[in-house]
Amino acid sequence: MAGEGDGFRLEVRNLCKRFGSVVALENVSFGVRPGEVVGLVGDNGAGKSTAIKIISGFHRPTSGQIFWEGRETVFESPEEARAHGIQTVYQDLALVNTLSIARNFFLHAEPSRRLGPIRLLDVKRMNARTAEILREIGIRDLDPVTPVSALSGGERQAVAIGRTWYFGGKLLILDEPTSALSVKQTQKVFSIIQEVKAKGVSVILIEHNMIHVHEIADRLVVVRHGVVFGDYAKKDVGVTDLERILAGAR
Repeated sequence: MAGEGDGFRLEVRNLCKRFGSVVALENVSFGVRPGEVVGLVGDNGAGKSTAIKIISGFHRPTSGQIFWEGRETVFESPEEARAHGIQTVYQDLALVNTLSIARNFFLHAEPSRRLGPIRLLDVKRMNARTAEILREIGIRDLDPVTPVSALSGGERQAVAIGRTWYFGGKLLILDEPTSALSVKQTQKVFSIIQEVKAKGVSVILIEHNMIHVHEIADRLVVVRHGVVFGDYAKKDVGVTDLERILAGAR
């Protein structure tokens, strides 16, 4: 595993997690650099979700070390992880279908204006800023007033990723972002990932689809039964290789 001179924004070393007698992770080590997409791949139950929950503050590790921007740390809660810039986009996206794109972007952080003693929601400012954010990450065909219920799966992912980036995301953890998406929608999500990557954001991508993850990731970390079986640059491993490793080949 690479050491301190490798410029990782996030690095985990020898991460272990036990739930009673069940070993969920055993000496897991990997890292992600600024502007890098790391694909974290493995079958169901491989330990991917446990690793991510430790990184994002849901679980404390049983043992091992977490380094964030060069400093050893353990996040005590998801709120603490978010405050440091670690943002997780889960499959359910946490979007409110009945609200507009702009309202979803600024949910619980809505800008306001005063009208005498009354504080009102500043809808004009919110819509304008949302349009700017969307353009900054390469989305020019969405109106901020559009309700989320009218969006495609790929557009919903784009909104969720854009929101987390805008609110200070230095590391985005994307949980199966292409699940149930069409080829066109998947490419839209990939284009958004490339946009935030170009801005220096680190990305950990959890995927089951080996073709998808190989297309977008710079490196691929393969997890089996709670153990890292390989950490590969994309150029050094193909889709067929990944499938063989996941199936049990070394």
